[in-house]
Amino acid sequence: MNNAANLDTELVYLACESTHDPLLFVEQAYPWGEGDLKGKAIRGWQRDYLIELGEKLKAGKTNAFKAIQESTASGHGIGKSALVAWLIDWAMCTHEDTKGVVTANTETQLKTKTWAELAKWRRMSAFNKWFTLTATALFSSDPAHEKTWRIDMIPWSERNTESFAGLHNEGKRIILIFDEASAIPDAIWEVSEGALTDPETEIIWAVFGNPTRANGRFRECFRRYRKRWHTRSIDSRTVKGASNPEKIKEWVEDHGEDSDFVKIRVRGVFPATSSSQFIPGDVIEQAMSGPATSLLDDPLVMSLDVARGGDDECVFRFRRGLDGRSMAPIKYPGADMRDSMKLVAVACELLDRHKPTAFFVDETGLGGPLVDRIRQLGHDNCYGIQFSAKSPDARYANMRAYMYFKLLEWFRAGGKVEDSDSLRMELEATDYEPHNARDQLKLIGKKEIKKLLGISPDDADALALLHAMPVSNNHHLAAMRQSAWRPAVSKMGY
Repeated sequence: MNNAANLDTELVYLACESTHDPLLFVEQAYPWGEGDLKGKAIRGWQRDYLIELGEKLKAGKTNAFKAIQESTASGHGIGKSALVAWLIDWAMCTHEDTKGVVTANTETQLKTKTWAELAKWRRMSAFNKWFTLTATALFSSDPAHEKTWRIDMIPWSERNTESFAGLHNEGKRIILIFDEASAIPDAIWEVSEGALTDPETEIIWAVFGNPTRANGRFRECFRRYRKRWHTRSIDSRTVKGASNPEKIKEWVEDHGEDSDFVKIRVRGVFPATSSSQFIPGDVIEQAMSGPATSLLDDPLVMSLDVARGGDDECVFRFRRGLDGRSMAPIKYPGADMRDSMKLVAVACELLDRHKPTAFFVDETGLGGPLVDRIRQLGHDNCYGIQFSAKSPDARYANMRAYMYFKLLEWFRAGGKVEDSDSLRMELEATDYEPHNARDQLKLIGKKEIKKLLGISPDDADALALLHAMPVSNNHHLAAMRQSAWRPAVSKMGY
């Protein structure tokens, strides 16, 4: 047997032996101590990751309903990209007809960092000739398997989720990797999650990133979905050989150990609030905890955010003083309220039953005719609010930004709402944009939030609507007559 045949036999043996031992593969597949790897070694956290993954594979932790799901938040310079490259190489080399997808927060990140790192390690891999690496895929060099034994590099797109939804490989192995996962929209996570259900299949879903956002699905791996994910946070200072330790030391000295800057870039810990989040996370948590109280003479305010589409919701909300919790929100799928008169009937029934002092309705688009009809039926306490209208406070670009500002003030004054994961996500996702030329603050739109969450922030907007104008029990005529609100409010009869 010639040397080439001996080498091939050894590689096949190594591939079989390390099918469920990724650490063994990494130790044996690359020329440690030679060339570019002279003086280099597998770092401690990388070794722990590979050992734990191997133990789960050996224990048969994957099944038809549960993939192995690994979520890693980290500071900078810990060797994350190298581990991603090893996982791809190991997954492909040690299981015939493996299929997978690798994506990242941006196409630039994917091409210049994630895929470039893979190219570097593939050049050094003992299995280099087994597969062909192109600008967008790694696939078998055997023409008979190039369609069935491959991993594709795919920039995410909410308009093209089929690449994630079609990730099936029953009876074999699937690997899905998200790099810089904080900025990958929730819609991509949800489509991916629904696709990873093949029975009798090894399914590995590994996500990595700096914890840049206090909301979104990467954050929820460590909170709401923590039972599904094995999570780890890696502090750059604990990693021997981490890049640029002097710069990391400067960051800590300049910003402080507990600053969001250090949490994100050094400690691998999620910030209390995203850098552009309008309502801070700690304020939201305080509003969702503790008792809700109101005074006997506090007026009742009711609001309605009108759905714009079939998958959005029409949401009624209530508030009495600082209590926005005791009366639960009422929600109807937009598809069930295509007949606007049906929604009018529901609104009038609630008005008759609860007799609020004021009823604020989102008048944008479909809401205008609703307000007209409700007032025609005798409810002159119904007021249409234009979200895009001029704000009564010159600091805010429109009524929507103003109402959220008043909601933030209400929270800080002790306002309470129910503890709701969906409402929390909607509030956390409401970021503000850079100030405009008039130095006015503007919030990102509902469409942008829906792209991020996969749902429209109808509930949060209904909550903000409750704060459109001051309301008092001796009716609110004085406030209504103030000219500042006139551009935003219609159907007042003045």
